[in-house]
Amino acid sequence: MNNDTANGKTNGDVAVGGASPAKPGRLPGLPYQDEHPGSDNAGGKPPSAPDVLIPAVLGWDELDALNVPPRPALLGDWFMAGDYGIVFGRRGLGKSWMALGLASALAQGRDFGPWRCQAPRRVLYVDGEMALDDFRSRVRSLDGGCGNFLTLSHQTVFDRSGTGLCLSDSSQQAEVTRHCEENKIDVLFLDNGACLFRNVKENDADEFRDRIEGWLLELRRRGIAVVLVQHAGRNGAIRGTSKREDAAFWILRLDETSGGETGDAGARFLTRFTKNRNAPEDPPPYEWHFEPHNGKTLIQHKQADTMEVFLQWVRDGLDTCGDIADEMGLSKGQVSKLAKRAEKARTLKIERRRYVLP
Repeated sequence: MNNDTANGKTNGDVAVGGASPAKPGRLPGLPYQDEHPGSDNAGGKPPSAPDVLIPAVLGWDELDALNVPPRPALLGDWFMAGDYGIVFGRRGLGKSWMALGLASALAQGRDFGPWRCQAPRRVLYVDGEMALDDFRSRVRSLDGGCGNFLTLSHQTVFDRSGTGLCLSDSSQQAEVTRHCEENKIDVLFLDNGACLFRNVKENDADEFRDRIEGWLLELRRRGIAVVLVQHAGRNGAIRGTSKREDAAFWILRLDETSGGETGDAGARFLTRFTKNRNAPEDPPPYEWHFEPHNGKTLIQHKQADTMEVFLQWVRDGLDTCGDIADEMGLSKGQVSKLAKRAEKARTLKIERRRYVLP
């Protein structure tokens, strides 16, 4: 729906957003009867609206000759310009640390963990939850502060305008879009969906589609990448309707590691991709440790232990050798050996060829 539609503006004699307005002498609900019988409107046929879709229909020769520049890579081979991606995990695990680390690296143009950053990018980080002093101290500790790193905090919105930050409001969405275009923002971080998209039923697919998804897709079409930070539900999946996952190019999941979390002093977690449309192969799972040191946050990473990843898939509900082999990219024989090792270590039980946690 365009702005004219939303505002109920008319195009000629026909209302774009609704029924035809009454002409002088016309009864409501009846077709037009032009006073000049020889005109195009004779017989009750209203004038047609301007074509919107038809000019965009391309024949093969036109499509084949169209100059469509490839989307540049932003980070590694899995994050491209204009992507819509999701970072999710349970509360307190380190989602904001991960997202702020990504944002800081992109703004500075430096590599992040195992992934190469091609060039500095303009970033807008929208925070809907953290206290402003905590947010600032995290950005400082990550060396994210620079001219390319812009922030929009729920606290500063309230302090300066007395208004709550609510990105399910179409007027605030339009304002963010305008700011992104005027300031040439490459990546928009939204942290997090539960706080920023208020007054929206989380499990209602239609509400998400009508009030949120259209905006996210509009940003993508304008070449602005979006990273949405989301909470995980009790079942470990993204909380709320699965509709929010459909248009995502990639989804990065955070889970606990055997080392556990470190809370306010940093974070320790495992990352793995549950969806990836860009890279030819899924990046491997990694273990991360965000560790405070002399006012800075040191970021350490290493490729995750295969056994840890195997057990995490079992925790997620996969209980057969074949299903886990497909997800991990291993042979059934390799998964079977992992299961036997885990059973010997008493971290797994095998019952009727199904894997069960003790």
